[in-house]
Amino acid sequence: MVVNSVVASITTVFSRQRSTVLLFWLLACLVLPGAAAARTILVMGDSLSAAYGVETEIAWVNLLRERLEEHDHEQWQVVNASISGETTDGGARRLPALLDKHQPDIVIIELGGNDGLRGFQPPVIRDNLSAMIKASQQAGARVLLVGMQIPPNYGASYTRLFTEMYPNLSDQYDTALVPFFLDGIYNGDGLMQDDGIHPTSEAQPLLLENVWPHLQPLLQETASASR
Repeated sequence: MVVNSVVASITTVFSRQRSTVLLFWLLACLVLPGAAAARTILVMGDSLSAAYGVETEIAWVNLLRERLEEHDHEQWQVVNASISGETTDGGARRLPALLDKHQPDIVIIELGGNDGLRGFQPPVIRDNLSAMIKASQQAGARVLLVGMQIPPNYGASYTRLFTEMYPNLSDQYDTALVPFFLDGIYNGDGLMQDDGIHPTSEAQPLLLENVWPHLQPLLQETASASR
């Protein structure tokens, strides 16, 4: 009987200690900053966002990572799913799996330039971008659409339809918009590579500055929505 009493007492003590440890662990998960899940920005772009012809460390997407670390108290990670030569069709095909895998809070869509340079029909480009925007929003992500312009090789009508496509889509789906990704860069001395298409290393900080004012409100909205 004495032995049974001792065993019962020891069991009770260990049970209480285990409960106490479990309680402290649960409280720590609730209050520690590191317990918060990282927020994700998914960049869907072409060579302009895939560091074509420049070192990855100084490309605008990596500069964005550094900017977030410097200016934002929330935990953010940037997933760069950009591919050189990517079109809106390719982006639309890849996006669903990426949304499922990364569950981003924000999706930056920087596509369409290659479509325009190849003379793809604007309605087709628009449909692809529209599909990407809708898929992102249905997945619960905010969208930043990055506008592009192209040389007038295919005539004034084509150029106008292409250029107007981005603000029209932004209005239709209520997305944030970068009016022109290469603003202040395309005609700048030393800011474009010899091919006349891709920005140089010196232009990468300027690309970020073109994106940041339109991205920052989305960051703030995301942070506010989680409080």
